[in-house]
Amino acid sequence: MSNFIVHDRFYFSSDTISLVNKYNGSTFVVKYGGSVMNSDTLKCQIIEDLCLLYFFGINIILVHGGGILINHWLSKFGIKPKFLDGVRVTDYDTMKVVEMVLSGQVNKDLVALFDQHNIFSVGLSGKDAGLIRASHLFSSTENFTGKIDNINTRVLHLLLSNRCIPVIASIGSDSNGKTYNVNADTAASAIASAVQAEKLILLTDAPGVLRDINDESSLIKDLNLQTIQELRLNNIISAGMIPKIQSCVDALHSNVKSVHIIDGRMKHSLLREVLTSTRIGSMVVL
Repeated sequence: MSNFIVHDRFYFSSDTISLVNKYNGSTFVVKYGGSVMNSDTLKCQIIEDLCLLYFFGINIILVHGGGILINHWLSKFGIKPKFLDGVRVTDYDTMKVVEMVLSGQVNKDLVALFDQHNIFSVGLSGKDAGLIRASHLFSSTENFTGKIDNINTRVLHLLLSNRCIPVIASIGSDSNGKTYNVNADTAASAIASAVQAEKLILLTDAPGVLRDINDESSLIKDLNLQTIQELRLNNIISAGMIPKIQSCVDALHSNVKSVHIIDGRMKHSLLREVLTSTRIGSMVVL
């Protein structure tokens, strides 16, 4: 059967219609971050692809970070970024910059792009409606890097039931009003788990999980928990991939059916991954 859908010069194969029917009414949680956010062209393409999935009847929750832009503003304020095992170390001053960038700039820019396509979306941080309850990840109370204690899904179900896309900045708070910087992969995983999403999709600046980080042809397209354990033991999963993989594992253990790690720098990577049988990234299942 010939190709039947054209989207900005990208052709979907004939098996797409069965995938569209399969996912109609389901929920995809998409995490957007990394260097992909640097390109306005890529940003617009990703939003357009999310809009297409939305028009196909798929519920979308977009969770975003903004690490490169945060580092840019930290530099302007004379603050040196610090990381531990791929997770940002967040002192009080850094937390103020993180919130300013994520909630005040990145979040509203993404909502504005949806609005340009006449898509109903609402920008939130995890502080809104107690969406992400968090506490200190590390023992030091001066480090406001947070771990997630609870996801309040009421506001998410309210928005999704009204065909609204929640756009969520990865910030949380505790019951005393303290603000925490939460890893965006971790936040997306917890949200996907809480809403029992069909898919968690991590848009990154890498092709997926590679056996050799210097060889993109070593992409591992299909993984399960046993494969992940082997890769960890062989130190193939390291640095910034550690929290991503842990996010995958946590989501799968919470009944998310599949997790995808894909290269957001590739044109229409999101559509290629979920609406074609060939796929282009790494898919993790139980």
